[in-house]
Amino acid sequence: MTTILRMPGEPGHLTLPALLLRNAEDHGERPALSWRDTGTARDAVTGRDSGGALDTVTDRDPVTDCAPVTGRDTGGACGAVSGSGGDTSGGVVGWRTLSWAEVRRRVAELAVGYRLLGVRRGEIVLLMMGNRPEHWLSDLALVHLGAVPVTVYGTAAPEQIAHIARHSRARFAVLEGPSEVARWEPLLDDEAARLEKLVFVEAPDPAGTGPQTGTGPQPGPESQAKVAPPSSADPRHLPYAALAARGADGYACDPEVFEEVWREGEAGEALTVVFTSGTTGDPKGVVVSHRNVLLNAVALDAVVELPEHAAHLCYLPFAHIAERMLGLYLPVFRAGHVCLCADPAAVADAVRELHPVEFFGVPRVWEKLAASVRAALARLPEERRAAVEAAGETARAHVACRERGERPSGELAAAYARAEAEVLDPLLAAAGFDRLVWAASASAPMPPDVVRFWAGLGVVIMDAWGLTETTGVATANGPAAFRLGSVGRPIDGVELRTAEDGEIEVRGRTVCAGYLRADGTVEPAAGPDGWFATGDVGRIDEDGFLWLTDRKKELIVTSTGKNVSPALVENALKEHPLIGQALVYGDSRPYVVALLVLDPELAPAWAARRGIEGTLPELAGHPKVRAEVERAVLWANARLNRTEQVKKFALLGEEWGPETGELTPSLKMRRRIIQAKYGQILDGLYTL
Repeated sequence: MTTILRMPGEPGHLTLPALLLRNAEDHGERPALSWRDTGTARDAVTGRDSGGALDTVTDRDPVTDCAPVTGRDTGGACGAVSGSGGDTSGGVVGWRTLSWAEVRRRVAELAVGYRLLGVRRGEIVLLMMGNRPEHWLSDLALVHLGAVPVTVYGTAAPEQIAHIARHSRARFAVLEGPSEVARWEPLLDDEAARLEKLVFVEAPDPAGTGPQTGTGPQPGPESQAKVAPPSSADPRHLPYAALAARGADGYACDPEVFEEVWREGEAGEALTVVFTSGTTGDPKGVVVSHRNVLLNAVALDAVVELPEHAAHLCYLPFAHIAERMLGLYLPVFRAGHVCLCADPAAVADAVRELHPVEFFGVPRVWEKLAASVRAALARLPEERRAAVEAAGETARAHVACRERGERPSGELAAAYARAEAEVLDPLLAAAGFDRLVWAASASAPMPPDVVRFWAGLGVVIMDAWGLTETTGVATANGPAAFRLGSVGRPIDGVELRTAEDGEIEVRGRTVCAGYLRADGTVEPAAGPDGWFATGDVGRIDEDGFLWLTDRKKELIVTSTGKNVSPALVENALKEHPLIGQALVYGDSRPYVVALLVLDPELAPAWAARRGIEGTLPELAGHPKVRAEVERAVLWANARLNRTEQVKKFALLGEEWGPETGELTPSLKMRRRIIQAKYGQILDGLYTL
């Protein structure tokens, strides 16, 4: 288990501000928050001049703040950051770092700034920014006021933004750049919304190295130039820099006001409201309390084994409960170190640069990373590929021993040590995962072939399960007990059961109070007996491990009355390297069909080895590519029952993503949108 630091009280009675004070007192010099330096002379956090170029240290690592090491065992946390004022942390040039003492000072100043703006206890403040320091610090500052910060997905449609603004009754929104202000400005005149003022952070720098908004590709300098900057003359607009500077002056004059305000908070109060991204309908606002979060943190640290003050690469949106826990709440709980990655598309580059000790990715992220590594392996000479395959078999055998709870034999342990040193560690070092001691996933069923691939590199992905309503993780695998393919056992304080139809039900103190109503009251999420029906279907095995089947509402019922789990079939199809994405369809139909999307990395590599050239759409129409995909479907069908087998399919050459609407910001499929978009193609599969 992870070492739990000094608690200033019982976790169930604490608030996040109490832990931030603990961090400043006990771990004040340790690194807390790092982000890429934009190279500008103006401090991105305070809005004040930094006095010129930042000092850099080149012989340290920004994640551990110590000399780089190799191997997957880190042996504990490294030395503390030195210096002050947010100077570049030791390590890769271009990163700036705040210590925990500096973080608390900045949070205090911002809290005063937001208080002077008019923010009051209990009210919601909306945030739409990328993973940049202004977002992270503002969230904590608002929490210290007793306000409720709510992050809105950067990819949200205007109708979704309007729904959240009206439903939350927020008076203030903090936004990034002119394009976001332009999207929100109509709500200032919307009679159904209460929005009064937009606080805006300056736009990213033209070089593209600064923080950006959203979960996908960002506008380039040309498109940014078309958006007029917010008007400083409009009293409804306020530059973030002005708010921060005003707060710094106010805090310097009377710091006791800040200290008095945060101490009024209670553990049962709302810490945030997370509006689910949703695959259908309007987002629902899940009310999460300090108590929910901190009890969940204690339970997680009983399962997860991490070095003290471990660093976390923060790249998923803060609108998602996973990144709120991993990138904000758990680092405060653990006095950890957050490294902000503003562009999720650059996460693989960030991993190679920072070599983190922990990494969380939803299944699609692990799939994409695996595809990238597979493409690189395919380019190796045959002799080296054979060595990697042999090492992979040894690693999988070693993992299988651990999974069964057995101690590897001396022969296997020695073979694995050789494979690790000679083959696997160099590969993982190239990918940035050579220090990795905890790899995890959640949010959707993990394709088995992806789990097996990473196990062949010695990386065991500890799958977990939970929902926003359960404050994230409710069940988890851990190094001491895991089953590949399962989502683990219930964490401490969580009860689990399945209903007659297989729906998973959860009870415990980490289950949220409920959903925010438009009048500010809360609609309970659980029934009178405390059990929350999750909407997921699964089974609990004899050892207490939970195995997911699918979302209850996504199960396919064919015209013959047979049930089909689309996720099961889709994962079987995606085991072939050519198939990057799959959607299975067949509700009220006589048989199951599929939409298949070529993998954008592996498909071109496969084609090139066979002398086939072309774009992804061109490859989708090539007879040799289609013939191979047909073989992949037949191979998958051989492992499925008759009802689950795919009878016909359509091959597509355009990847699905959040930007084009087929995936949620958390990379789950929006089945209804995909089915509507490709409705004619799907209908055609039943008429041919």
